[in-house]
Amino acid sequence: MPRTKSAKKAMRQSRHRNEQNRWQRTRLRSAVKKVRQAATKAEATEALLEATALLDRAGRKNLIHRNTASRTKGRLARLVAAKS
Repeated sequence: MPRTKSAKKAMRQSRHRNEQNRWQRTRLRSAVKKVRQAATKAEATEALLEATALLDRAGRKNLIHRNTASRTKGRLARLVAAKS
């Protein structure tokens, strides 16, 4: 356990950041799954818009690497385009 006041604060901040990151990552993964599992092209297109926004934000905030976000967006866009 932390001994100093600053170490206690750092631990609180770390725990808070960890919870926020976990929540954002879960939200991101759910949005990507929603695109993949969409039954129609219209549903997939709508889900893609949400997933793209979340991926862009996650890339900017370094939750995931920006290239990973870009690659995932491209793959999802190809998947949606292939749906009939």
